[in-house]
Amino acid sequence: MSPRHLAAALALCAATAQAQEATFQTKSLTPETALVAARTALEACRKQGFQVAVAVVDRAGLTQVLLRDRFAGPHTPEVATNKAWTAASFRTSTTALGAETQPGKSMSGLRNLPRFLAAGGGMVIEGGGNVFGAIGVSGGPGGEADDSCAQAGIKAIADAIEF
Repeated sequence: MSPRHLAAALALCAATAQAQEATFQTKSLTPETALVAARTALEACRKQGFQVAVAVVDRAGLTQVLLRDRFAGPHTPEVATNKAWTAASFRTSTTALGAETQPGKSMSGLRNLPRFLAAGGGMVIEGGGNVFGAIGVSGGPGGEADDSCAQAGIKAIADAIEF
């Protein structure tokens, strides 16, 4: 192969590699799968005697499902949604963010962001190396209770999203 042909072949390979990197694919939860997670989280909280709201958001933080139990406080839908949004946005649990954003910590300024909610109950939904979104629960007697219900919701769909 001549140097000219070799250079053309290398240029073509480089252009092909750049074209392949110009787009990407993501996996998303179906609404039905998101609903299973939300219903399971709501039911887990009910069994513990808590009236809560549960939100499931996609990886961009857009709400897919929002459920509010009959006697959950009027603030709980917004809080659950913001917990889910926060977990999805930062790709970490809101419990962990609560610890890392305390006054005096290097990330404390994040608490000034609109919608940022650093209280337990927001967890990332991931499986098979993919982030699908997050779930947020609000209304339990503290972040640990909300976390346990969110975890139940994730566990209910774990087999469906692991591949």
